[in-house]
Amino acid sequence: MATKVTTPKGFRDFLPQESSLRAFVLEKLRKSFEKFGFEPLETSAIEFAETLKGKYGEEEKLIYEFTDRGGRQIALRYDQTVPLARVVSQYPTLPSPFKRYQVQPVWRAENPQKGRFREFIQVDFDTVGTENCLADAEIVTTAVFSMKALGFKDFTVRVNDRSVFDGLSPETIRALDKLQKIGETGVIEQIKREGYDTAQAKALFKRVKNSSPTKRVGELFDLLENFKVEKDKYAFDPTLARGLDYYTGLIFELEIEGYSGGSVGGGGRYDDLTGIFGLPNVSGVGISFGIDRIFDVMNELNLFDSIGLTTSTTKVMLAHFGEDERNYCIGIASQLRYAGINTEIYPDVTKKIAKQFDYANKKQIPFVIVIGGDEMKSGDLALKNMSNGEQEKLKIDVIISKLK
Repeated sequence: MATKVTTPKGFRDFLPQESSLRAFVLEKLRKSFEKFGFEPLETSAIEFAETLKGKYGEEEKLIYEFTDRGGRQIALRYDQTVPLARVVSQYPTLPSPFKRYQVQPVWRAENPQKGRFREFIQVDFDTVGTENCLADAEIVTTAVFSMKALGFKDFTVRVNDRSVFDGLSPETIRALDKLQKIGETGVIEQIKREGYDTAQAKALFKRVKNSSPTKRVGELFDLLENFKVEKDKYAFDPTLARGLDYYTGLIFELEIEGYSGGSVGGGGRYDDLTGIFGLPNVSGVGISFGIDRIFDVMNELNLFDSIGLTTSTTKVMLAHFGEDERNYCIGIASQLRYAGINTEIYPDVTKKIAKQFDYANKKQIPFVIVIGGDEMKSGDLALKNMSNGEQEKLKIDVIISKLK
């Protein structure tokens, strides 16, 4: 029996159609970040294990860690915030504040489920080097702007301040962070494991749930109003915890209405993450998007259809009736490509036109130019719109103008 060919659990391939859609989403996000002054950064896929360990709380068990041939303990990148802190510490000549975005894969050894994989693209944008709340407000505003750029309408950035949890143990905070997953009863049961009786656990939960916005939250909301961010796009949630240990101030979570896969983004302020690398008192704030979840909900809401996106990278294909016509296509293709139009030539000279059209349809190529003997003589080329079947004879300069 032949061995079944597949990828390891939690790892995926992306075929051209899906990969094109993902590239579209990522490009929209990149352009959104750059409008707010964030610049691209890439970091190594592998870090020394000690760089990552001790930063993620109980989630540290999900780090892919191994020993290399030199006997060194190394690990795959778990997120992009800790590598960012390492970069800021390692390169002291970077401008301050340092505003960067990062679009790279991360790896986590967790149990795959809806919206969760062992390898996935993470999209981060952060400002490091200022404690001013304007940086926090720009992070939230950028997140809202990015979601609008992708076509989302019903979403909310939930906001809290970690000071709401002052005096609580990390375990209790993590229990509160699970409210949406396990409900109030489940949270109270987990709090009781920290030595509280039922009445005490209920009182603690009620106290947190009824907390008022802190001064920092109020300052953030005033700035968001000045940025003209609609008030229904952000809300105070005192039960929002964010499980990672390195958050120290405001925290954020981005949720899209009707999506069952969880939040599509989250982050917050970390006031001394670089201190572990010998550069103390450098504050930072940022958000990370889960591109897979964003992609899932865009599919669920049919947002790709609403924007009329074609998944083919080719704009026009040249079809032909034989070898002479195929060779004539080469010059036409060059003119189209130099004009900035993505073009391909059907290579096989023995296939009938119907087969060539089938190929264009399968690749979702929107236009086909048909080259025959008459077209070679007159220069009037047959341009077919594959979506509605309409065909017209046009000169190459007119076709270029039309396709551009």
